[in-house]
Amino acid sequence: MEPCGGSAVRRWGAALTASAAAIAVALPSANAQAAAGPPGIAAKGAFLLDSDANRSLWGKAADTRRQMASTTKIMTAVVVVDDHATELNRRVKIKQSYRDWVQRNQASTADLRTGDELTVRQLLYAMMLPSGCDAAYALADAFGDGATEQERTASFVARMNEKARSLGMSNTHYDSFDGISAGGGNYSTPRDLAKLARHAMGDRTLMTVMKSLTTQQKAANVNRLYTWYNTNKLLGSYQGVLGIKTGSTRAAGPCLVFAARRSGRTVVGVVLDDRTGRYPDAAKMLDYAYGERTSLKLRQLPTGAHED
Repeated sequence: MEPCGGSAVRRWGAALTASAAAIAVALPSANAQAAAGPPGIAAKGAFLLDSDANRSLWGKAADTRRQMASTTKIMTAVVVVDDHATELNRRVKIKQSYRDWVQRNQASTADLRTGDELTVRQLLYAMMLPSGCDAAYALADAFGDGATEQERTASFVARMNEKARSLGMSNTHYDSFDGISAGGGNYSTPRDLAKLARHAMGDRTLMTVMKSLTTQQKAANVNRLYTWYNTNKLLGSYQGVLGIKTGSTRAAGPCLVFAARRSGRTVVGVVLDDRTGRYPDAAKMLDYAYGERTSLKLRQLPTGAHED
């Protein structure tokens, strides 16, 4: 004889089993979701965002923290344009310490010359196109608080972290103004970087800078003309691409934050630690978002142009 209510218990258990099976069908696993996205993405972390709707389209380890290399400079630029929009024509004098920083770290550079004066707007071009760490240093030093360069740049980085918190970038931390991270405490996630990119694209000045293929800028105090090329080879190679920023270090691997606009629809994408092809992966992701199939022929940078 079975215990009182045994049949009811068995029926209840069977119902739970059936419900669990239904949920399993209705909510596919993370692996199934990834498989439903663009095929063959080699990046360790990736994310696609419909910017207009602020809606996730696809992700791969989208919330895993990774070093982000020079994509850090997006936040450097955002702090400048958000907090100092009226100072874009302010002149900043280039110090030898900025050049020494680049040399010491073998970092990407805009080859700014000691003693030259450039406006803040010009320094944004110098930072975002050739990925000049010297330009990033100049901006952090100019807008940070303190009596020394070390104090000023540290306070600027603190403001970068404040801005990240205000934008809801809960898995992001900055320990540098340019992505050179001695201790590895400069990290973000694909999802957080997409949030940042979407915010950055709301600033007209910054958007103009980030989508420029090349620019020529004359120093304000001497007869010197700088020519800078955008290190982002996806720009000019895939229809509708608007920028945004490359990055690459040994620790972070090749990284790319990108955006495109087609048929009135803007899509933002991120790939982190993509050691086999960040640009082809970005194109595949955009093709997935737009339902396209694009043959990609990358724009080549001129001989001697900086790569990042």
